Amino acid sequence: MMQLPARLGKYELQQFLGGGMSHVYRAHDTIIGRTVAVKILTEQGAQDQEARDRFLDEARTAARVTHENVINIYDFGVDPEKGLFMVMEFLQGEDLRSAIKNGHTGDLRNRLKIALQAAKALDFIHSNRIIHRDVKPENLHITTAGQVKLMDFGIAKSEDFSRTQPGFALGTPYYMAPEQVRGEKLTSQADVYAFGIVLFELLTGQKPFTADSVDGIFYHILNVPLKTDLLVAADVPQPVIDLVVACTAKNADDRPQGLGPVTAQLEGMLAALAGHTMAAPAPAAAPVPARTPAAEPPAEAKKGLSPALLAGIGVAVVAAAIGGYFALRPSPAPAESKKNTPAKQELPTTISTPTGTMVLVPGGEFQYGQQKQAMLLPAFYIDKTEVTNAAYRQFCQATNHPLPEGFPADKPGYPVVNVSVTDARDFARWAGERLPTAYEWEKAARGTDGRMFPWGSEGDTSRANVGSNQLQPADAFPAGASPYGGLQFVGNAWEFVDQVRQPPSDIRRFQSMKPPPQPGEPWYMIRGQSAAEPLLQDVIWDSYSVPERWKDPFIGFRCAKDAPKQ
Repeated sequence: MMQLPARLGKYELQQFLGGGMSHVYRAHDTIIGRTVAVKILTEQGAQDQEARDRFLDEARTAARVTHENVINIYDFGVDPEKGLFMVMEFLQGEDLRSAIKNGHTGDLRNRLKIALQAAKALDFIHSNRIIHRDVKPENLHITTAGQVKLMDFGIAKSEDFSRTQPGFALGTPYYMAPEQVRGEKLTSQADVYAFGIVLFELLTGQKPFTADSVDGIFYHILNVPLKTDLLVAADVPQPVIDLVVACTAKNADDRPQGLGPVTAQLEGMLAALAGHTMAAPAPAAAPVPARTPAAEPPAEAKKGLSPALLAGIGVAVVAAAIGGYFALRPSPAPAESKKNTPAKQELPTTISTPTGTMVLVPGGEFQYGQQKQAMLLPAFYIDKTEVTNAAYRQFCQATNHPLPEGFPADKPGYPVVNVSVTDARDFARWAGERLPTAYEWEKAARGTDGRMFPWGSEGDTSRANVGSNQLQPADAFPAGASPYGGLQFVGNAWEFVDQVRQPPSDIRRFQSMKPPPQPGEPWYMIRGQSAAEPLLQDVIWDSYSVPERWKDPFIGFRCAKDAPKQ
């Protein structure tokens, strides 16, 4: 183990956090100024080709996905002295295993919220054609803010599994699906099974069975139906028990088809629980409502129903059942109302900064990405326009930072371009701001309703500077404003966001860089397209990536900052 503190490029390693074939350190990014976790493959691990391949697969796979419930991978590469490394989001809190052991998972509602976030993460990676293959409590982290993060993609891209291979337990044995034990080709249904076992543990605090050996574990997985007595003893409502049983069905086709239906059921359960207390246990004499034949349409009727309608009926049935279950429970006396609670002050919808006007994006949920995943963000402010030449010139004069190549001094109101993401970060730091995250940029651009463009879902090219191949003033095209009043999120200039991404499949256009892109060099996401392209139909949720050093006459940026806590 190395002596600390130590340096790895721009990262100062400060504290050893643990590890086996890889060592993990708490570190400080000396350029950005944030705390990160740096994972370094040990010398022993580097000599093991399988361990080396898994390490690289984990970095590449996790870097492909951007979701609030998946750990962020900021950087990865090779250091001449320390070897392979990856830089991850630094998470505070505890993993789900510790939370279960220490009794930190809360009441039923909170446990279902934990399960819902895990299901959303898995559903999202499945939409990106990634199978995790090692879903277990240790790989689900709960932050101090209660946010669940899916971690450890070390075996996510393994194509085959066989119990006769060395290291056959690619996936912790207790959570392996029957088809995984049999060495069959895996689908995302294996993750559905593992999720069901994790949900069992989350609800009961115990594994569904015990065994003295791996062979004993495999025998239970392959042959013994899941017993629900522990769930009943834990006072879990019958609809939730039914969901656990469905997810852990021996036959993959008998499970919910992916985590999308599971997410819908959990959301329905949580909606039904709203307003009901979790504090008092159900009275011994109170029966659990049984599912009646009328709860589902007859088989003949189902044949004429669409899958979407059937899913809606299923969620409604679950919601009604779970709502009825808690309606039978005694409610505690209402708590004494809080007195003298100061009213929250409304945040201003716009604020003035030395670099221009920022607009408020209120906190709350919005629909993110192509799949319109529900995301929750706190309130923040974002620049109404792209950062202008005038504002950037002030920064350069104040800090002796060089002006961009070909800087047009006669166009102060146009967006500044020909800057790198590092330049953009330096400007934001000088202004007391930061670059927006990918989530923040998209919410600011599309609002909460999942629209396709800032102004709605119609591809109206008169509302954006697209296809002209010429920049326009940053405050142009007011008819294309976002729901919060931001201008030109689509068109004019691409915009940097604070998100490391994998390089695109074709990087030939970047070979003119001096030197050309290097292995392990960070690539950053840009959003929103530019005037050089026609209006793109996927513009609001899609992205592109460029090297950290790249500068382009059609790439600029805008800044964001946190809203005051209320």
